[in-house]
Amino acid sequence: MGTFFTLLAEPAYAAFRMLVGAMFAMHGAQSLFDVLGNAHGVPPTGSQIWVGKIIELGCGTLVAIGLFSRYAAFLASGTMAVAFWQFHFKKAAPLPIENGGEMAVLYCFAFLVIATKGSGILALRKD
Repeated sequence: MGTFFTLLAEPAYAAFRMLVGAMFAMHGAQSLFDVLGNAHGVPPTGSQIWVGKIIELGCGTLVAIGLFSRYAAFLASGTMAVAFWQFHFKKAAPLPIENGGEMAVLYCFAFLVIATKGSGILALRKD
């Protein structure tokens, strides 16, 4: 049984990297271009949230296509750590499940894994 899972490891990681990157890029596009059901509106140009959305769109795209994946994932991971500590942790409850920070924590650690592992297969540039 171990051989079956070993054979799936690289394709599964590539799918994981592409999906995480694409979903992250969609979050950025949603806010920057007021598409995909954005209920919050476009953040003011130059604001911290606007910069975060640029990072989401850019880094998510780079990770999804496998170009400079380690660097983009590291920046995205740090951005999500800042998002959690600055915007979610300040709320009355410190746990992510209570303060709405689940996605920030999950993205933070998913991108940390991608930063340590690299682009893998099916990438524009192996790193």
